[in-house]
Amino acid sequence: MDCFVVPPGGTSHNDKSGNHRSFHLNRRAGWELYQVMSYAAYLPILMQVLLAGVITTGVIALSHLVGQRAAGSKIKDAAYECGILSDGSTHTRFPVKFYVTAMLFILFDIEVVFLIPWTFVYRDFLAHHIAILSPMLFFLGMLVLGLFYEVRKGALEWEK
Repeated sequence: MDCFVVPPGGTSHNDKSGNHRSFHLNRRAGWELYQVMSYAAYLPILMQVLLAGVITTGVIALSHLVGQRAAGSKIKDAAYECGILSDGSTHTRFPVKFYVTAMLFILFDIEVVFLIPWTFVYRDFLAHHIAILSPMLFFLGMLVLGLFYEVRKGALEWEK
């Protein structure tokens, strides 16, 4: 079953191989003939997700069934620090600044996930006269404003 959209006033047809193709009206702006994907095109992705789930479940189940069971005792479960008994709690609390710094790193690291694909398709978008620079500059501007906000609030100062 094919899933396709024909723009209002647009035309569509089947090519020689029987694939459905659709035209955009704006050919002067560089729009080309494009093939619309069918649901069958997503079958490899579905198979990969199912295979990953089966492998994950299988490894966890096999580990649970075949793995060794540890005989718990207070001496064997105690932390070993070069022959010296440990004092105090082994679960110390970390200051919030470590978590804030980690969250900021993740936030600003995720932007690379959006910037790298943009660099790959930039020329294609320019060839088709699609404005892609201004949305990306807006995205980067929001990130820079967020960074200035964090600096102003003192989230990056270790001495606090």
